[in-house]
Parts: sequence; C-alpha cells; structure tokens
Amino acid sequence: MTISATSATPATSNWQGAQGVKIVTKNFGVPDSHKLATYRARGGWEAFRKSAGMAPAEIVDEVKKSNLRGRGGAGFPTGMKWSFVPKEARTVYLVVNADESEPGTCKDRELLAYDPHLLIEGMAIASYAIGCKHAYIYIRGEMMREAKIVQAAIDEAYAAGLLGSDHPVAGGRTFRFDITLHRGAGAYICGEETALLNSLEGKRGWPRLKPPFPAVKGLFQQATVVNNVETLMNVPEIVQKGGAWFAGLGLGKSGGTRIVCVSGHVKKPGVYELPMGIPVRALIQDVCGGIPGGRAIKGVIPGGTSMPPLDASELDIPIEFDALMTDARIKDVEVQRGLPFDLGNGRRLKTMAGSGGIVVFDESTDVVALCARIMRFYAHESCGQCTPCREGTGWLARVCTRLAAGDGKPGDVELLGNVANGIAGNTICALGEAAAWPMMGFLTKFRSEFEAKIRKAA
Repeated sequence: MTISATSATPATSNWQGAQGVKIVTKNFGVPDSHKLATYRARGGWEAFRKSAGMAPAEIVDEVKKSNLRGRGGAGFPTGMKWSFVPKEARTVYLVVNADESEPGTCKDRELLAYDPHLLIEGMAIASYAIGCKHAYIYIRGEMMREAKIVQAAIDEAYAAGLLGSDHPVAGGRTFRFDITLHRGAGAYICGEETALLNSLEGKRGWPRLKPPFPAVKGLFQQATVVNNVETLMNVPEIVQKGGAWFAGLGLGKSGGTRIVCVSGHVKKPGVYELPMGIPVRALIQDVCGGIPGGRAIKGVIPGGTSMPPLDASELDIPIEFDALMTDARIKDVEVQRGLPFDLGNGRRLKTMAGSGGIVVFDESTDVVALCARIMRFYAHESCGQCTPCREGTGWLARVCTRLAAGDGKPGDVELLGNVANGIAGNTICALGEAAAWPMMGFLTKFRSEFEAKIRKAA
C-alpha cells in the first residue's frame, strides 16, 4: 500500500497552496508511530493542552471556522454537528465510526494502524468541546490488526494518565475522559450511524427513524455525536493552527486536505493525503501514474461504490464535496426520465465525494458486469428492515446479473431504472440509495452498454 502526498501540479485548480501538506498522515512511515512515546516526541497532546485553556464553545467555533466536513461519506459540517448537542444535556456521548465498510475504501484502517494516538487526542478535544465524559470507538470486526493496535494505544494513554484522570481546564474546572473500544460483527449497515448505535447497545443493527437525531437522543437515549475516524484526527491540528488556517487549505466550503483510496485500473493504487482541490484527472495521471497499458479511462467511481460514476469527460473536477455534487460547467449528458440528476437551470446532481474510495475503470471494463457486482453486494448487505430496499436490491442484483450474462430481456433496462427509482427516498437509511444511486448513474452514463446486452441476447 502506497501512502504519500501528491507532487502533481496541474493548472486546472487552485489546489497548489496545499500541495504536500500532511495532517492526518504526518506520522506515516515514522518508526513506532503507533506508540505513545513516539507520538508525544513529535508534539502529540500539545493540542489538547492548548484546548484545555479554551472554553468548549471556543473549540466548537474554531472547528466551524475550519470548514471541516465529515469524512465518512455525507460531508456534513463537523462544527455544526457538535453544536446540535443540547446545552442542557447532562450526559453526552462521542462515538467514533470506525466501521469502514464501503467497497473501495480503506483509509481509516491505515490511519488507525499508523497513528492511533492522533485519534485519541482528537477524541479528547472533541469530548471536552461537547461535554462528553465517556466515548466509544466502534471498529469493524474484520479489522483485527487495527483493533489490537488501537486497544494497545488506549492502554498506553491510561497508563500515562491521559485517560481516566482529571485534567485542569478553563474556568478552574477539571475534565475526565474515558474510551471504550467496541468491535462490530462486520455488517455494512452498521456504518450508518443509528444502526451503529443500536449495535453498540447490543441490539440488532437496524437503522432508527429520524427524528429524533442522535445529537438529541442517540446512544442509550442520550445526546450523542457520531464522527468518522479521519474527521476527528484533523481536530488537533485545527486547535493548534486555527480554523482559518485549515479552511485556507481547502476549497469552497470544504477545509483541509482529503484522504483518498485509489484502486482499480491505475499503475499506483494506494492511500493518499491530497489537497481538496486536486482534479480527478490529475489524481489519476500524476499521482497514480496513469492507466496500465496505455488504455483509455472509461469512468471513475469517486467516493465508494454507493456513489454514481463519472464518465471520461467529467474528470477535470476537484475531489471536493460540493464540486462533485453539482457543476454547470461540465458537459451535460442525457438525463433519463425519473433519475435524480436534473436540478434544473442546466445543473444536475452528479455524484458525491463520499468516503474517498476512488475506483478507476478503463475501456476494457464490462460496465454491466461491474454494476451487477455492486448490486449483489448491496442486496447481500441490506438489513431487510425496509421493504423497498429488502426486495428492490434483490431485483437490481438479479436483473443486472442477467444482463451481464448476456441474457437480458426487452424492458430490462427500464425495469432497472424503475426499481431503483422506487427504492430511492423510500427507506429509513441511505443503504437503499447506496444501491439505487449507482444503478441510476450507470444507466445514465453508460446506457448503451446495458442496451447492447439485450440486443446480444435477442
């Protein structure tokens, strides 16, 4: 696995100012980077000391100024999320979502293995800011190596008095903070925050209806903030250097850098910390060395397989959250009736930055077979709580697999669009959309390849 910052310099975006900046990967490659002694020797826990001299509201305000957005998928502003915790809440929990399960995504796994103490310090600062005394890390069950590393780091922090001890903070008060590591059972659905909370409580990992939202009534029915691993690991640097500095590294309303996991048809797949504004094309060509064999790019899945794809004409766009969502400057493509891409006034929903899992596929790819594989995954991972998702994902998998095998029937393409349309927006959580959106996206961008499977069968 290659881990580095980019050295590419295309002129299509104003991302050069953040070129080479490392925030969450700054300790990667350092011997024993996962140990507390190494972390403290490199300035670890200095940010927490600084935050202890600040009022909690000041910390929240700096995070708001930083434009830090959730790195788990949705890209929701982190400071705003923290501010949703009711001021009158007596018990507040912080839960770290380390249930990384989006296909194509492996950044949190590497962050936990290389620098667990950065996460712990980020949790400590966040907990002080929101009034949490006991936080949980919910880690994917298959991450056995990472779970051992993180637990060892937690044990080190307790032995050093950083956890479980009173710390003097602003206003003459003290702050005590505990962490519990909890291993999940490997369900994709538990990456959804309310399903995660149910699992953490020992219940079936089914999503909850919202409202109430977790910030008001979450873990054990108490106020709860759920944040992604990468998100919290940015917090110490924001405290040390200020929200304005962090915001200045980013693009638009997205501050800082971004971890991306690049896989598929590239010469140098890996996990990279990159400027938020780097275009997708520069990422592929300059950072990842281009496409093997000199083949042409057919498309890119930009944020994990639950995101609609980009085609080869849409790669000169930054990996930033809002840029990937809408952009009137990119050449439009035909939008099929009923698909949720048309936003009016020449703008359309394109896709999302999601979890940062970038999957590149070249001209040799059978797009229908690729889509069928994605649909089978989501059909398998549907928790079954909502009928549209439980039944619809199965339909998508079966029909798409039939097409991929060359056994498509007249009307199959329309059927896929109708089923996807019936799922989207009609389920409790976003797993339904996780299947429907890529299905709609592939039909929109590569419809002719689906239709060709029917002609072949006929």
